[in-house]
Amino acid sequence: MTATDANYERELERIVALTRDLVLIPGTHDRVSERKRCYEFVKNHLEVLPGIEVREFERNQYQSLVAHPSGHRDPEILICAHLDVIDHPDPDAYRSTIREGRIYGAGCGDMKGALAIALEVFRTVCSHNPGASLGLAVTSDEETGGEHGIGYLFGEEGLRCGVALVPDGGSLGEITVEEKGLLHLRLHQRGHAAHAARPWLGDNALEKLIDKLLALRSRFQAYQGDKDSWHPTCAITVVGTKNRTTNRIPDESDAVVDIRYPTPCTEQEIMAEVRDAIGTDAEVEQIISGDPAHLKPDPSFIAVTEEITGAPVKLVRGDGASDARFICEHGIPVMMSRPIVGNLHAEDEWIDIASMDQYYQIYLTYICRKLGIRV
Repeated sequence: MTATDANYERELERIVALTRDLVLIPGTHDRVSERKRCYEFVKNHLEVLPGIEVREFERNQYQSLVAHPSGHRDPEILICAHLDVIDHPDPDAYRSTIREGRIYGAGCGDMKGALAIALEVFRTVCSHNPGASLGLAVTSDEETGGEHGIGYLFGEEGLRCGVALVPDGGSLGEITVEEKGLLHLRLHQRGHAAHAARPWLGDNALEKLIDKLLALRSRFQAYQGDKDSWHPTCAITVVGTKNRTTNRIPDESDAVVDIRYPTPCTEQEIMAEVRDAIGTDAEVEQIISGDPAHLKPDPSFIAVTEEITGAPVKLVRGDGASDARFICEHGIPVMMSRPIVGNLHAEDEWIDIASMDQYYQIYLTYICRKLGIRV
């Protein structure tokens, strides 16, 4: 084993250990104190680095930070990562195990493993090259839309960079070039309560809403093609009523739908489709919205990826949405790929350890070449 091999092995051990430490902290939307604890954990890793300025932000109880060498508030390269994860009711989900060359644990693939890599890459580069034009942004609201994190930083705070690295889509040898737009909508239907034994005396809000949801689902099923998923989709994710009485017809009901759409569709067109499908007597509230994103990755990042993986890169389109959309709207190229992951948002979520090593090397090699430095 060469000295370089030994260094990479130690770095991989640090990355794996850091990933597992991060998984233990369930920084979800509802666990505000845990999200804050995970943020402080990340901040502590960065504040000890000499010559690094850590700027802190908070919006609507969501913490964010931007770390960079002094004098590089708008760095040439900015790594963007998020520390928040989705909620699992079982607290044991936020523990990890290692087996078959993978780390298993809720959030390790999206994106505690990539966050650990980002932290180690930033530490390595800045430790060997004080003043390198490299920054790291870490936010805590990506899973709930990103408006209070990256959206706020690139919007109200005016953060900018030359290029951005966002390890939140694609795969090790798959680089995302497009992402769909998204709409999370809450539908509210009113009716009239009555005894369930005499339904003709009432107006069942839940049944009315179900009929509308079925019509909406049918409308979006018409978009489906035979070849791929690059078309608008609509998933019904929440349906409910405040009614807790089994023999009472509910007078109100709510549902949430998750809509994704590619270009050339627009938000206005999708909203018109929704309204046409459900009629005018249901209220529609936008929870989250975002336009489709075109990421325009740097060709040199593609070349480095092919060099490290030893295989041609696939340029792919992402059905999901990410914080990249807030960066792309300012004309900034975004490189989006990540280690090999699986079962995202499930309790048995996993990340491949060998691919974490390769991804670390991809980032380190690209950053060094782009900035003309060595480590």
